[in-house]
Parts: sequence; C-alpha cells; structure tokens
Amino acid sequence: MKNYNKIGFSEPFKAASHVSSTRAADQSQTKPTSVEYQQILDKLKAEFDEKWRNKGGPSTSDVNDFERFRTLGTGSFGRVVLTKHKSTGRFYAMKILEKNRIMKLKQLEHTLYEKNILMSLNFPFVVCMEFCFKDNSYLYFVMPFVNGGEMFTHLRRKHKFEENLSRFYAAQVVLSLEYLHHLDLIYRDLKPENILIDCEGYLKITDFGFCKLVKGRTWTLCGTPEYLAPEIILSKGYGKTADWWSFGVLVYEMSAGYPPFYAQDPMKIYEKIVSGKYRFAPHFSTELKDFLRNMLQVDLSRRYGNLRGGIHDIRSHRWFKDINWLNIYNRKVEAPFKPICKNPGDTSNFDVYDEEPLRVASRDMFAKEFEEF
Repeated sequence: MKNYNKIGFSEPFKAASHVSSTRAADQSQTKPTSVEYQQILDKLKAEFDEKWRNKGGPSTSDVNDFERFRTLGTGSFGRVVLTKHKSTGRFYAMKILEKNRIMKLKQLEHTLYEKNILMSLNFPFVVCMEFCFKDNSYLYFVMPFVNGGEMFTHLRRKHKFEENLSRFYAAQVVLSLEYLHHLDLIYRDLKPENILIDCEGYLKITDFGFCKLVKGRTWTLCGTPEYLAPEIILSKGYGKTADWWSFGVLVYEMSAGYPPFYAQDPMKIYEKIVSGKYRFAPHFSTELKDFLRNMLQVDLSRRYGNLRGGIHDIRSHRWFKDINWLNIYNRKVEAPFKPICKNPGDTSNFDVYDEEPLRVASRDMFAKEFEEF
C-alpha cells in the first residue's frame, strides 16, 4: 500500500430485482422509496442551505472546555488531537490549525470555506463539526471522535477486503456522495485515508479540505494522483461525475488491496488513468468486474453516475442486488467487520505521533484576517 500525496490545498429506498447490469426489472419496487428518499434529501439540502447562509452558525465553546490527550494525526497546517468535553464527558477529535501556517501558504479563504462546509453538513456517514473556535494562535475544528480508525489502516492490515465487506462500505459511500451532490458539493478527495470506521463497523467520510460548492464545472487541479479522474488530468473542466470515477478506484482498491492505476512517477499514473487501461484482480467476481467497467469509464457519456439514470444506475447494478438501502441508511445491517474498540476514548486503531505543546501568542495573530471565523 502506498501512502498517497495530495495535489492542491486543502427511510430511503430498497434494493430491487435485476435483469441486467443497468436496470432494475421492476421499477415500481424502487419508485415509492426513491420519492421518499428524495424528500429526505430535499429536507437535508434546505437545512444545509440555511446553515451555509449563516456560515455554519454560532459556536459557544472554547479550548478550555476540552481536556486534550494524544495526537491522532498530523497535516500541513497542524494536527488532530483526541479531546474530551469536560462537562459532557464525550470524546472528540480536535483539529488544531496554526494561523501562521495558513497565512504563509495563502490558505485563509480555503480554511474559512472548509469550516463553513463542516458546520453545515448533517448525514449518517459524513463527519460533521460540532464546535469551532479560535484563540490568538490557532483555529479549532471539533468533531465527534470515530475510534475505529482509518479504512487505510484496516486495509493495510487485511491486505484486501472480502467482496461483501467492500460492498457494505461502498453502499455507504454511494449514499454519502449522493447526499453531497444533492447539496451541489463535489468532494474531490475520496480515498481510504479519508474514511473512518466507527466501533459498529460503519463509515464516516472525513477531511473536506478539497470539497467545493459547484453547480456546473470547475477546473482546479486537486486531489490524490491515483484517484484523479481523467477529465481533471486533461484540464477539461469537470463536475460531480469526477467523484464517481474516484468511487470506482476506491471500490477496486478495497477489493484488491491496491489501486487500479499505480506507478512511482505521478506522470506515469496520469498516463495510465487517461488511457483507462487496467487489469482486474483474479479473484474479482463477474458482477464486480462489470460494475467497475461502468464506473472507471474515461468516456463521460458511458460512466455510471453521469448517465440518464443517474444514481439509480449505480444503486440498481447487480453487484448491489443484496443491499437493502433503507437498512444501510438506518444502520440496521450487521457490519461484516467491527474494529476492536475497548472504550469510547480508545486510540489503539491510530498511529502514534510525537507530541508538541500548544504555543499561544500573547497577542491575537491575524485578528482582522480571521475576524469572520
């Protein structure tokens, strides 16, 4: 497994019977529940739009309300630390960002944008931010702690996931991307490192640093080389369907243990992606191969998620024939795998990092620039 490098900065429905890889045999089985789920999505969009207009809404906590423990991860602007709310006893992952680094890398607007997105989201399989605040030197994003660790960690340990586990995870990602796209958000950074697994075995997509509100096309080159869609590499302008390409790459990597397009040189990776040529792992089922052929389509007019049937082409594919989407959404399906979590604050599923103390300046750094935070 390769640890990827980023580019850029940072009551629904039921499964239906199938007669082919592209259409459900009885559309009447999915229509009522699809209408119901559409109403749910519309309600969630209205909620998102209101929060977005209000820039995520107020947050009344500050850093002194939390007890800090150990580092869970590090990044370009700071680190993520396990914390516990002193009054409620609940554990949180606190993302601590240095104002100075943000300004040096000219990422002020980008950081404020990510904050507004995180404060506005609300979906079962997406990490949402509960608190945010600042002091003289740092910004703080506080999100519920997902103690099962990264999908990347478990994929590395298992080498590959059994197909039923890949399908279970894929179903949750499908619902998450459908939600984000309904909000006119492109995620743009789907990969195992950005997916957390909770103690019940369900997923939470995290890290919305590349997420963007787009109603048409955008041209920004960002993401992770192995997961970039061909249209991004070719600078043609792209939309939400780029996420469905990345989803195909994710399904392949979960099932094989390695991505479909890989090389030491990023330029070689891009050449392979644009060519659309890859090999299936020998253990892939016929249904999985057919599904991936429809997801990893260089030709946008043939890629699932971008066709006339939209998301329904994906949900009704025969690889998902045993998925009860209603039960997945409501977390009623027993997960095929559950991480070992000894307690709500257990960090054994995370790597160990060197600790650094917070050094808060005596004066408010960049007070004017971060006034809107």
